Amino acid sequence: MNSSEKLFSIVVPVYFNEENLPETIPNLLALQQLLPGYGLELVFIDDGSGDNSLKILLDFQKQYPDIIQIVKLTRNFGAETATQVGLLYAKGNCVGIIAADLQDPPELFLDMIKHWEKGSRVVFGVRQDREDGFFPKMFSNIYYYLVRKFAIANYPKGGIGISLIDRQVVNEVNKIMEKNSSIHPLICWLGYKPAFISYIRRSRKKGKSRWTLQKKIKLFVDTFVSFSYLPLRLFSVIGLLLALGAFIYACYVIYGWLRFGIIVQGWFSIILILTITSGVQMTMLGILGEYLWRTLEETRKRPHFVVDSIFPNTSFENQDSENNQTEISNCR
Repeated sequence: MNSSEKLFSIVVPVYFNEENLPETIPNLLALQQLLPGYGLELVFIDDGSGDNSLKILLDFQKQYPDIIQIVKLTRNFGAETATQVGLLYAKGNCVGIIAADLQDPPELFLDMIKHWEKGSRVVFGVRQDREDGFFPKMFSNIYYYLVRKFAIANYPKGGIGISLIDRQVVNEVNKIMEKNSSIHPLICWLGYKPAFISYIRRSRKKGKSRWTLQKKIKLFVDTFVSFSYLPLRLFSVIGLLLALGAFIYACYVIYGWLRFGIIVQGWFSIILILTITSGVQMTMLGILGEYLWRTLEETRKRPHFVVDSIFPNTSFENQDSENNQTEISNCR
């Protein structure tokens, strides 16, 4: 890369994408010809893939050793963590984030860079619509509505699929390095005013999605636990209301007994009240457990990820963030 050129990095988490990569990588490499004055860096994070994804990446890396960098993790740590790893290794003046399945069009980066050149430090590709089935759409719409309503008010209505962030934003994200968090809500939380580009998310053409219901639920829980205290506050109010209702009912029973000699009989009402209160209590304990478990995860000081190998095997250099060097050296 010419020293006068700006460097544009793209971070791509990879997990069982052997069918997509032969098409994805050329599409990303083609951006080099469409961005005069920019050098291109592709940072692929192999997140414990059990197929031929790494082999395909290595074949392309041998052809483009100055452009493609591969970071292989020891196991699957999740897409959000893999993205965090990519941000640690990306050296660009601006950094794009995209999935490896081509459902989000890479050519959006061309317009994103134009916004970045005009001063936007965060540019989000917002899904105006998506070529998915009814249930994936329904889950996504509910998730993004709840995030906007109760966690991050400025989160885009259709969700974020592809993004571009400035080096300053990358450094801020790298300083945080939270476990069990979500990258795009975290970027929104930082407070930078984003630019938005709308697009229609494509349906998946090749391969099978590993974005399972279990992972979707985990993302939902992680987002709310990381960015909102609403669950705790909500059940605190419910607990208070139940206690107040029980106190009022007790006063009513005592008054009826003293004033009119009414004796409350029957086991059904008692069982019903016990069932409701115990159910609420167990739910409260579960929510408290989610928060406590994440607190335990942070206090253990275990590395967020473990790097198996890097291709090419070059030392990581980033003078702007000493924290990044410490994090990576601890994980190797």
